[in-house]
Amino acid sequence: ATGFPIGTCLASTWNTDLVRKVGEAIGKETLEYGCDVVLGPGMNLHRNPLCGRNFEYYSEDPILTGLIGTAFVQGVQSQGVGVSVKHFAMNNSENYRFMGNSVASENTVRNLYLKPFEYIVKHAHPATLMCAYNQINGVYCSENKWLLTDVLRKEWGFDGVVMTDWGAVHDRAAGIKAGLDLEMPGD
Repeated sequence: ATGFPIGTCLASTWNTDLVRKVGEAIGKETLEYGCDVVLGPGMNLHRNPLCGRNFEYYSEDPILTGLIGTAFVQGVQSQGVGVSVKHFAMNNSENYRFMGNSVASENTVRNLYLKPFEYIVKHAHPATLMCAYNQINGVYCSENKWLLTDVLRKEWGFDGVVMTDWGAVHDRAAGIKAGLDLEMPGD
């Protein structure tokens, strides 16, 4: 496999045409390996310098992250390969990522943390979104009706598959009721 630049390096170019071409190349390679979906891009923001996944996320800025992520998704999906935009949402720390509770006002959630996801859903129409392990204001993302149905599907018009990260389901029935389509293996 080709060693492409990490997300942070791609975003630091501010070059959506270049990122789209990288996405196209990754889409072509994915097809050569017989795969149908790329598990990415990671759209979370750099909010904690200790986050072990900052390298794969694009930036601390929601607008730049949305623009770069959209170009990447458009490039990959132009090759007939789907993407799984992750980790929806507010997965900005590796510490306690399986049980953490991201607490913020609705205004902060929408205008900072959800903004790049909203942009990518509306402009690139990703095949899937992968919900995160953490809770948002006390409700796990995989069980969060406000997040998965009210915002993602009804407000933004997402019509793809909502899947979990591996082992992210705590209550299957609550997840289904909230709008979860696919539970990946784990617990």
